[in-house]
Amino acid sequence: MSEIEREAMEYDVVIVGAGPAGLSAAIRLKQLDPDLSVVVLEKGSEVGAHILSGAVLDPCGLDALIPDWKDKGAPLNVPVKEDNFYMLGEAGDIRIPNWPMPPLMSNHGKYIVSMGNVCRWMAEQAEEMGVEIFPGMACSELVYDGDRVKGVVAGVFGLEPDGSIGPDTEPGMELHGKYVFLSEGVRGSLAKEVIAKYDLSKGKEPQKFGIGMKEIWEIDPAKHNEGEVTHTMGWPLGGNAGGGSFIYHLENNQVYVGFVVHLNYANPHLFPYMEFQRFKHHPKVAELLEGGKRVAYGARAISEGGFQSMPKMVAPGVALLGCSVGMVNVPRIKGNHNAMLSGKAAAEAAYEAIQAGREGDELAAYETEVRTGPIGKDLKKVRNVKPMWSKWGMLPSLALGGFDMWCNTLGFSLFGTLKHGKTDAAATEPADKHKPIDYPKPDGKLSFDRLTNVSFSFTNHEESQPAHLHLDDPDLPIKVNLPKYAEPAQRYCPAGVYEVVEEEGQAPRFVVNFQNCVHCKTCDIKDPSQNINWVTPQGGDGPNYPNM
Repeated sequence: MSEIEREAMEYDVVIVGAGPAGLSAAIRLKQLDPDLSVVVLEKGSEVGAHILSGAVLDPCGLDALIPDWKDKGAPLNVPVKEDNFYMLGEAGDIRIPNWPMPPLMSNHGKYIVSMGNVCRWMAEQAEEMGVEIFPGMACSELVYDGDRVKGVVAGVFGLEPDGSIGPDTEPGMELHGKYVFLSEGVRGSLAKEVIAKYDLSKGKEPQKFGIGMKEIWEIDPAKHNEGEVTHTMGWPLGGNAGGGSFIYHLENNQVYVGFVVHLNYANPHLFPYMEFQRFKHHPKVAELLEGGKRVAYGARAISEGGFQSMPKMVAPGVALLGCSVGMVNVPRIKGNHNAMLSGKAAAEAAYEAIQAGREGDELAAYETEVRTGPIGKDLKKVRNVKPMWSKWGMLPSLALGGFDMWCNTLGFSLFGTLKHGKTDAAATEPADKHKPIDYPKPDGKLSFDRLTNVSFSFTNHEESQPAHLHLDDPDLPIKVNLPKYAEPAQRYCPAGVYEVVEEEGQAPRFVVNFQNCVHCKTCDIKDPSQNINWVTPQGGDGPNYPNM
């Protein structure tokens, strides 16, 4: 594609992704200098269409960026008023008291929000300041000038199914910037390219991930308790995988019901989506949801590596923001505040550089601020919780992780910084080492099959375009992954994209239903052979989340 001649537009800063990090950067740049030219490119059909998060928001990022957010009508309408932790068994539960938990675990002063709606509001603030925001514009390539990243290619439409140029192809444009910010969220395709090209993960621990699945339910008003936050651990995952659930009561008798499975599980027979569906049949959850209706569904990978997994964040001309780096505080299940702070920090570094007449260099000041400022301090305190869970299991990590967080709150750690070890892909073990798991059939009331649920993500892809899920070796799923790992792509994908079709008298076939893809990136992360490469489809395609 790069041999095509395209028109080019010049900006001071080009931002890829209208999530909390990218929009914070855009707003801060305009606060610092209203004359800077800033563009934000968003692959979703509108701002917020591809945003999926829990979310209980720590407003510290918003406080730092827009101190008068309340007066400006930010959609933070439901303060947390009740904070519950439960350990689930198959039939019962044990309440974990709040008092032994470190102060950082408290949700007092936080808000239950739709991050999609928060981003829509932030986009309005940015546009009022003169930021150009283009939704439906997927960034498919980076533009290099020698060793530096100079810009991106955006807005390519109408390629033939094999990826070639056709009569209806729109070649897109090049958008050049003095600096390019990549705020694509977890496992973004351009950030992945930059990390590999400049070897930014050298000397760091591998990034770790979870898959988060979420449904919005409208429930019986008598059971609704606006402001209630509940987290659970234990059943149904048990020893099969790390993870847990969240249930957040927002306004209008709605609840967010979510489930996270850490992707370093060993058993390839594990089916994260079905674990989520089974969870809703626990008596405690079933009682809440019975008589209600599910109105939306979605899924997204979550970065869980934390402090020791953050790659170098800058290369010539480019900076990685938010979850492109991995800034989620795992025990708090929060990363949006850090995404906002990272956008602010990147903007300040770029502004200083442009003021000094620089462009296309490494924004070292941004990296320093992230590692030593509020983001680094937030992540450093909890850096051992995830590796403890991976190494020693849930109960020991609860006790030791809590102890370590208390110690870190006081300024020291007896454990130093623990390592993560393997990637999540490498953690997958051969199928013959594990027993298949028998999952109950969804009942259509509390639990649903994948394809029915995907219709509630309002996902759409133009079917004549090239598949955006690339197999490095198309034969490998059947030749290697099926005999060795029982082809786990059939199960780890929360949208039913991958199938092994076995018809009588014929060899099995691996089918990729890319139209179902909700852009969660789990396949790019978990495939044990690392054979699947997620790239962006044409702009506007994918899920259309209403208020995730």
